[in-house]
Amino acid sequence: MTDGTNPPSSPQPEQPAPGSGGYGFPPGPPASGGYGYPADRGPQPAPGGGYGYPAPPSAGGYGYPADQGQGQGQGQPNPYQQDLPGPYRPGGYQPFPGGAPAAAADPGGAADPGGAWPPAGAQQSAPFAQQPDQPDWEALAERSAAERRRKRLWTIGGLVAVLALLAGGGTFLLMGGDDDKPQDVADDAPAATGSASPKPEGSKSKGPVDKSPTVASDPTLIRDHSGKDHLKMSAEAGVFAIDKHYELRTKGNEKSYAEAEKRVVDASKSFTVSARVWNRSPKGRQIAVSQGNDKTFGFELGSDEVNGKPAWIFRVQTSDQGADSTTQTVAAEGMKMAKTMTTLTGTYDADKKTITLYVNGKKASEGQVTDVHNAPGPLQLARSRHEGNWTGSWNGAMDSMRTFGVALTPEQVAAVRQNKLPSSVKPTGAWVLL
Repeated sequence: MTDGTNPPSSPQPEQPAPGSGGYGFPPGPPASGGYGYPADRGPQPAPGGGYGYPAPPSAGGYGYPADQGQGQGQGQPNPYQQDLPGPYRPGGYQPFPGGAPAAAADPGGAADPGGAWPPAGAQQSAPFAQQPDQPDWEALAERSAAERRRKRLWTIGGLVAVLALLAGGGTFLLMGGDDDKPQDVADDAPAATGSASPKPEGSKSKGPVDKSPTVASDPTLIRDHSGKDHLKMSAEAGVFAIDKHYELRTKGNEKSYAEAEKRVVDASKSFTVSARVWNRSPKGRQIAVSQGNDKTFGFELGSDEVNGKPAWIFRVQTSDQGADSTTQTVAAEGMKMAKTMTTLTGTYDADKKTITLYVNGKKASEGQVTDVHNAPGPLQLARSRHEGNWTGSWNGAMDSMRTFGVALTPEQVAAVRQNKLPSSVKPTGAWVLL
C-alpha cells in the first residue's frame, strides 16, 4: 500500500549520440576487414604458380634411345618425324505492413527531433492481466500437453540413438579389424621407369600398372604385356610417346620392322589378330602384322590393292609353298585410309572354317577357307614374307597390337577397339597398348 503519492522516478537514459556505435559496440566502424577474412590475406601467388599441376616436364620419356646410330643423338634431324601431322607430332517472416517503418518511429531520434520518450512512471495498459485468484485453465492444459509431447519426443529420440549406436557398432565390426595392419609401402611408391619387377607368388600387393612400351634392360625390345614374347626392333624402327600413349613407327623399307623370337599365333586353331594403324600413303601392299616361314606368310593384316583400288585386307595362306592360288583374302574397299587411325581385326574360326575382317570394330567382310597354314616362323610387325622375300613394308605407325587364341565374337571385337574387353578374355600377346 502507498500513501497516495507517486513514488520517486528516475529519468530515462539519453539516446546514444549518432555515430557512437550504440549500446555495446565501440564507437567508430570496425577495423579494416570486418568479420570474416582479414584485410591482408598475404601475398597472392605469382602468375603460373600457386596450386595445381606443376610445370610441364622436360622433353624425354620412353621411346627409342637418342643415340642408336643412323644419325640419332648426333644433332641431325629425327628421321621418324617426317610429315607426321596432328597428334603424331610430339606434345518465413512477414514484411512490415506498409513497408519498413520510418526513422521517425524512434521518438527523439535524429529523424524526429521534436519527439520525446514517454514520461517517467507513465501507466501502461495491461491487456493480458488475469483476474486475481483465478487459475488460467487454458494455459495449464497447454502446458500439460506440451509436457506429454516433450516426453514422447524424448522417447523416440532415445530409440533412434540406440539404433544408431547398434548400426555403428556393426559397421565397425565389419570394416574394422585391419587398422593394426601396416600398409604395403609398395602400393604408394612411384612407378619405376621401364619394366616393373615381378611380384613374389602369393603377394596380395597391387602394384602400379606398368604401361611402359619397352623392356627396361633393353629399350630396343617392345615389351609383351601378356607374356614373354618381346619384339626386337630394327635400327630404323622406334617407339615414340604421343600425347598420353606410345606408338611404333616404321619408315616403309626393309630395314624398318620388329619381330618376335618365335611363333606367337597357333594358326592350326582359331585365333584373332588386331592392331590400330596409321598409314602415310596406302600405296601397294603394306602389312602391319604377319606370321610365316622362310617362303611365305601364314596370315597377314594390313592394306593392299583390290580391284585396282587401295583396301584394308586380312589374308591367309593354306599351303606352305605360298602359291597365289592357295591364298584367301577378305577386304574392305572404299574407306578412308591415308593418315587416319584405323583399328583392323582379323579372325579365323577353325570350326566354321571362316575368316573375317573387322574395321573399327565393325564386320567388313567374311569368307570361307579350307584351313590356314600354321607357319612356324616368328610374328612380324611392319612386313611380311612372300615368295622367299620380305615385302609389304609398313610406312607409318601402329599401336595396340594384340593376338588371341580364339576367334572373337563381333561384340568382343567392338570391345577390343574400346579397350573394354572383359578380363576373362586374355590375349596371348599385347604390345604398345593405349
